[in-house]
Amino acid sequence: MKSRILVAVVGLPLLLLILVWAPSWATMLLMMALCAVGVYELMHAVAGERAYLPMVLSIAMGISVCAMIGTGREGLFLPYAFGFVTLLFLFAIVHYGKESAVRFSDLTAAVFAGLVFPLMLSCLLRLRLLDQGAAFVLVPLAVSFGTDTFALFAGMLFGKHKLAPAVSPKKTVEGAVGGLLGGVIGMLLFVWIAGPLAGISLSYALILILGLAGSVLGQIGDLAFSAIKRESGIKDYGKLLPGHGGVLDRFDSVTFVAPFVWLIFAFGS
Repeated sequence: MKSRILVAVVGLPLLLLILVWAPSWATMLLMMALCAVGVYELMHAVAGERAYLPMVLSIAMGISVCAMIGTGREGLFLPYAFGFVTLLFLFAIVHYGKESAVRFSDLTAAVFAGLVFPLMLSCLLRLRLLDQGAAFVLVPLAVSFGTDTFALFAGMLFGKHKLAPAVSPKKTVEGAVGGLLGGVIGMLLFVWIAGPLAGISLSYALILILGLAGSVLGQIGDLAFSAIKRESGIKDYGKLLPGHGGVLDRFDSVTFVAPFVWLIFAFGS
């Protein structure tokens, strides 16, 4: 517990410093690092050492996705993605039937890890690059952390009915409902604290939508990555953050919330 609190006390201010006050290129570098570690954790959990080259290719692709977004070169995404998938299947063809062969499930994991996951998490970078992005980038964090906190305490105090016992035995329906409340409270705190500082005003309808829908997506993200852990037979994705696990353990819900928030602010107004 001490290590968990220490990581939060040190890590959260550092995260906010990079996301909010540092130049946008610092956010890009942070996303590149988080995606690289997250891709490694996912591939290591699903495929292990048998898919070493697909893992390396996926890490390189995940870093490239963040770099293309951060430098405004997203037009290169399709050529890069095409080359990435082609190399993956070329590797599978060349090594088919050999001891170094990889399974199709490993290749699909590599595509998800190298393309889908970075595209989703890097929506934090997309938010940062918007007008008033230094404030908007905090929304997925406010919703996700609010959801996680209230879901934990609501589950501890009132939890009786299991939500998805095969995936996450400790999660309850009551905890999920508490998480919905936490998502809305997280949004209200964002508006009350960051709003005046950044000159942002959001309608209560939008606050409710972001809080509730964001909370639902965050909980889906949490359960989705928990399902992968269950299937892979691991407790945590890594040990990078003592007391918290790996990058995927800490940013699982943010990965699902960030794209939704970006779509709202980029195209909803």
